[in-house]
Amino acid sequence: MSRVKLLVRLLNAPEGGETAVAMAARLCYSGANIDALREKVSAADQNAFIQRLAEMGHLSPIEHASFTFGIEGVSRSLLAQITRHRLASFSVQSQRYVDQTKGGFSYILPPAVERLGPEYQARYEEQMQTIAAWYDEWVEALGGGKESAREDARFVLPNAAETKMMATMNARELLHFFSLRACSRAQWEIRALAWAMMGLCLAKAPALFAHCGPSCAFGACSEGKMSCGRAEEIRKKRADLAAFVEENKQAPDFEERMCAWAQENA
Repeated sequence: MSRVKLLVRLLNAPEGGETAVAMAARLCYSGANIDALREKVSAADQNAFIQRLAEMGHLSPIEHASFTFGIEGVSRSLLAQITRHRLASFSVQSQRYVDQTKGGFSYILPPAVERLGPEYQARYEEQMQTIAAWYDEWVEALGGGKESAREDARFVLPNAAETKMMATMNARELLHFFSLRACSRAQWEIRALAWAMMGLCLAKAPALFAHCGPSCAFGACSEGKMSCGRAEEIRKKRADLAAFVEENKQAPDFEERMCAWAQENA
């Protein structure tokens, strides 16, 4: 068994996605046919127009651009949070079909535990090993390496157990996801994931995601009396993200760098 860390890969993003968004927006106000619209949109840079859509709150056109992420090094606790975003599609590694007895399950170490120092980290790891032994014991008692044994033995696995997933969201849902989960009031793990995904989206489709982030990054905080009161800090962090993406987006290991930045800064 081993401790693992966040890794996010942008597996699929629409080529010409910003063109489709611009066409969809212009279609609403134009009498031209599809071919004429495509020719007009393709003839000019649409970045400024797309950014203006976001500023106006005209967001339905950006639903035509969807993005798929491969996510690993996250906990079952995060899974319970991210699947609350219902305008998204998820495929998740099954604890029923994937045997966790072979080397033990991988797990996530919370930063708060890590900050307590080596003694507490060792205690945490020991507890994970104990749980892995319980799991092995139940798999054996319930009939060995069969699906029916794993489906019940998994009940003793912790929220810390790693899961892997693919997630697909359209650009509008991603903006909503980022506004909630990149917020400083979000739980640390899903917040790091959100900032990493933001960086990948900014690198791929900068016009669509020019204003992505928590609400206070570009305006007033949406949390009301629950506000953390750190708007200036969040705005600087959002600017730092944009600078990091611009500097690193051509690197062959950009996704790894982006995840490391998010875990350190989110």
